[in-house]
Amino acid sequence: QVQLVESGGDLVQPGGSLRLSCEASGRPFNSYVMGWFRQVPGKERTFVARISRSGGNTYYADSVKGRFTISRVNAENTMYLQMDSLNAEDSAVYYCAASPRSWPEASVTTFSSWGQGTQVTVSS
Repeated sequence: QVQLVESGGDLVQPGGSLRLSCEASGRPFNSYVMGWFRQVPGKERTFVARISRSGGNTYYADSVKGRFTISRVNAENTMYLQMDSLNAEDSAVYYCAASPRSWPEASVTTFSSWGQGTQVTVSS
């Protein structure tokens, strides 16, 4: 399995921006479709975005479409999530995830490797 470590979570004001990073190790990074999920206390972990192995294809949850941008740099074994126009509803622990499937469904069950999460809090 690939090991994943997220970073970049922080406290940010509404309307602000934040960039999360996910660094991978242990297995060839470009063999995995990568994704971001988020979870608030007491609720299920939900899909945010995913990116293909090459980075050429992306897919977003409706709630973040147009505000968030997922990207990856395979040469650096790193994936990013640029988050703009943040609001309180975006507050959550954000997890990066990896899937060996060619194009997994936007579901936690289709991703097999997970990071430990990074906290994003949007508040004034």
